[in-house]
Amino acid sequence: MSETIEAPAEMTSLQAINLALHDALEADKDVFLLGEDVADREGGGVVELTKGLSGVFGEERVRSTPISEQAIIGAAIGAALAGMKPVAEIMLMNFTTVAMDMIVNHAAKLRFMSGGQTSVPLTIRMMTGAGFANGGQHSDFLEAWFAHTPGLKVVIPSNPRDAYGLMRACIEDPDPCIFVEPLGIYWVPGAAPQRGEVIPLGKARVAREGSDVSVITYGKQVNDVLAVADKLSDVSVEVIDLRTVAPFDEAAVLASVAKTGRAVIVHEAVKQFGVGAEIASRINEKLFGKLKSPVARVGGKFSPVPFSQPLESAFVPTPSEIEAAIRGTLS
Repeated sequence: MSETIEAPAEMTSLQAINLALHDALEADKDVFLLGEDVADREGGGVVELTKGLSGVFGEERVRSTPISEQAIIGAAIGAALAGMKPVAEIMLMNFTTVAMDMIVNHAAKLRFMSGGQTSVPLTIRMMTGAGFANGGQHSDFLEAWFAHTPGLKVVIPSNPRDAYGLMRACIEDPDPCIFVEPLGIYWVPGAAPQRGEVIPLGKARVAREGSDVSVITYGKQVNDVLAVADKLSDVSVEVIDLRTVAPFDEAAVLASVAKTGRAVIVHEAVKQFGVGAEIASRINEKLFGKLKSPVARVGGKFSPVPFSQPLESAFVPTPSEIEAAIRGTLS
């Protein structure tokens, strides 16, 4: 028997994802979770995100696995092909590199290679992000790798409501979804989600309306950009939260930039060859001649994420860098 969870007025994104997994397990018997230490007996994961779920739904549906990313993803793909809806946890985004063959050459391609006869309804969860002194092998944002792969959807929430609704959407999607959980949003409280709400993939939201410049971003950087925008009393900044990085909501981005005539793209991943480059190219292709200023990009420095906290703080986009990019488009 499942227990009823009453959602408070506010919760953290960590709590919201736990609630989304609970509600998905309750709603559909084909949903199950697997990953290192996800069951209660092992603590409910390294940040206790899945804590309490195996106690409610049993260890057949919330399965702790050996420390083997290949085994986790291989088992999840097989289960998805058999009609299940697995939610596989890879503890940290960097560790997906161990299973990239299975993710890119199997999960992403099986629909294409079967002529559309085979779907892979798989959700792969992972956390990542700088700011916690976890070192270069535990902190990378690698979303551009997955966004470059046909057949994968890439989702990165910025707040508890979206974390819940996007997770529910990924689990219901018939194709593989990469669900990236920024460490920087886990413990930040926000408005609680509406139970059962599914936020469509590929749809951005206007996090803040403005008229002078559009800032396109996602994940933790949404909160960083909003803080900068609120400080700039002399500049009207519109903030677009992509929510889904691949496919990204091109129509929403172009509508915003067509209105303001200026664009800044912000992400934590290294700037070179990142998601921002693709979005900037699309804006230039579709709005050439209407832009009042070149499209600006702000991203992480071209370096592994430093372990040293002062260096790590300098690695990520800083408020001063975001403000400078915004003001630069107005020059």
